[in-house]
Amino acid sequence: MNKIKTGILIVLLAAVCFNSYGQGAKSLKINEVLTKNTENFQDDYGQRNAWIEIFNSSFASVDIRSCYLTNDKRVLNPNLSIEERVSMMYTIPKSDVLTEIAPRQHLLFWADNRPNRGTFHLNFALDSVASNWIALYDANGKTLIDSVTVPANIPANFSYAREADGSHHWILKGGDANNYVTPNTNNQTQDKQEKIDGFRKHDSAGIAMAIIAMSIVFGGLILLYVSFRLISAISVKLAKRNAMKTRGITDKKEAKEKAIGAESGEIFAAISLALHEYQDNVHDIEDTILTINRVKRNYSPWSSKIYTLRQTPKN
Repeated sequence: MNKIKTGILIVLLAAVCFNSYGQGAKSLKINEVLTKNTENFQDDYGQRNAWIEIFNSSFASVDIRSCYLTNDKRVLNPNLSIEERVSMMYTIPKSDVLTEIAPRQHLLFWADNRPNRGTFHLNFALDSVASNWIALYDANGKTLIDSVTVPANIPANFSYAREADGSHHWILKGGDANNYVTPNTNNQTQDKQEKIDGFRKHDSAGIAMAIIAMSIVFGGLILLYVSFRLISAISVKLAKRNAMKTRGITDKKEAKEKAIGAESGEIFAAISLALHEYQDNVHDIEDTILTINRVKRNYSPWSSKIYTLRQTPKN
């Protein structure tokens, strides 16, 4: 029993590690960074600060808790201990349920050097003029998940972002209605549906759409009709087969009953007589069998020789 409990505990711990710190954490990407914020997105305190967007590129939820964010390049020193490296990073708390990132979704961190404001406020700020190196480390404090070097002199309210969520190509976003900054949302947004617009252009009256819709409806009805006919035919065949089997079993039972009652009365009389003779165990009427029955005789003094008068009387 103890071995079973230990095995279950190991499996649960492995599942937790897999979900939070294993291959799931490797799917996290630094997706977009804004270093100088004067007119852009506001935080939960109504302040405009630099921000870092994390993207979950997998199709499963990933919890970023216990991972680390930093802009200090000293952590790249391989001679540092885990404790020394962790002291130069921001530890994402474990107790906040909002640290779980849904599949293909984003999470925003504010680089305002005010960690006392909440989970998503980092303990470092970004330089709005010089270049910034940003890194995301796994919960062990050693494994580098992702990093990016943001160029220097990025204009205010412009962001340095991946062209598409999780892609390898980085671009500068902002200042254009078709290439705007996208905090906490997809880096590429579709404002137009090219296929729908093309269909609307070539079928402005909607005649083709009506024909397609009616064809789909009638096609579905025809498929349902054919399906019901096939199902009913199969059901009738199965019912007939079961009826034939049931009838065959009934005929066999009736034949057996008829066969049992077909014997003549002489046969039953002979069987009854044989059973009677067997139970009574009397064979005196038979010529070749001698039956000896033991007769119990009661003792009587009149039958004893000592009481007879055969002895000579004394004078």
